[in-house]
Amino acid sequence: MAKSDTNHDQRIVSPNDVDEKETGEEKSLRPHFLKEYIGQTNIKKELSIYIKAAKQRGESLDHVLLFGPPGLGKTTLAMVIANEMGVHIRTTSGPAIDKPGDLLSLLNELQAGDVLFIDEIHRLPKVVEEMLYSAMEDFYVDIIVGQGSDAHPIHFPLPPFTLIGATTQAGMLSAPLRDRFGIVEHMNFYQVADLEKIVGRTAGILNVSILESGAHEIALRSRGTPRVANRLLRRIRDFAQVSDKKDIDEDIVKYALEHLKVDNLGLDQTDIKLLKTMIKYYDGGPVGINTLAANIGEETDTISEMYEPYLLQIGLIKRTSRGRVVTNKGYQHLNIPVPDKKGR
Repeated sequence: MAKSDTNHDQRIVSPNDVDEKETGEEKSLRPHFLKEYIGQTNIKKELSIYIKAAKQRGESLDHVLLFGPPGLGKTTLAMVIANEMGVHIRTTSGPAIDKPGDLLSLLNELQAGDVLFIDEIHRLPKVVEEMLYSAMEDFYVDIIVGQGSDAHPIHFPLPPFTLIGATTQAGMLSAPLRDRFGIVEHMNFYQVADLEKIVGRTAGILNVSILESGAHEIALRSRGTPRVANRLLRRIRDFAQVSDKKDIDEDIVKYALEHLKVDNLGLDQTDIKLLKTMIKYYDGGPVGINTLAANIGEETDTISEMYEPYLLQIGLIKRTSRGRVVTNKGYQHLNIPVPDKKGR
């Protein structure tokens, strides 16, 4: 399959963590406790109960699975949970755990009650995943030491710990692994009002003056995603600074995002290309994702994980049994006449 000339991770509206490395500034943007965490209200309410109950019993928190589109704060929430429990957290990712020995090394460093956070947990190798089963359920692992006739098993006990797994593709988790999580939470796209609060909080930390109108306009274009909101704020701050604007208001936000080619719904050129390809070559669909990926030069996983969730959320496309379809709202957003089709 042909790949695109540009790296999709360089999109300013990419929900992936591409340019915010863990600098001191970035760490300061993360809330540390549930009361500071904006949005995901129902999840916070449930977690506060589970955390309080576990602390009252003097036990480790049950294992937690967080799933949903990228950029919604799964890593941050894992750190918040560890802070609320008053324990340490070790963070890694599925692709980084190559073999059982890598997992054992991580587990060996945990103290009683600690949190092990595995991002992209759906990408764990099968042999590592199977080793997790006994670790999660009974807090031990059995390992084979030696080779051939000298090989013998060693029973390795573990302190009670909490595994927090994060994934953008819950459907790719095996049933045995999924069933071992006692707490399963689906993280949703954020409401505009919550994103406004996040933008305001970030502006305060960055020592940037922002008006309500500016925060609202950024929130509208942030694709329901805090990471995108914070990234947009940083770039708009640059435009405001070189324009000698004392405050970030609606006008400077619109000016900056026009230059950055982010429209009023948070769509960029890649989103527009995807929609127009469906309309121009497939009469708006239905079109299969593999065909669509080949046409726009992207991987199918990139489309399904990064582009589709938001386009589905705001109703510009829909999935059918025969493929993806551009909705009436999608046509209207592009100022293209809606074809005379039923059921669109």
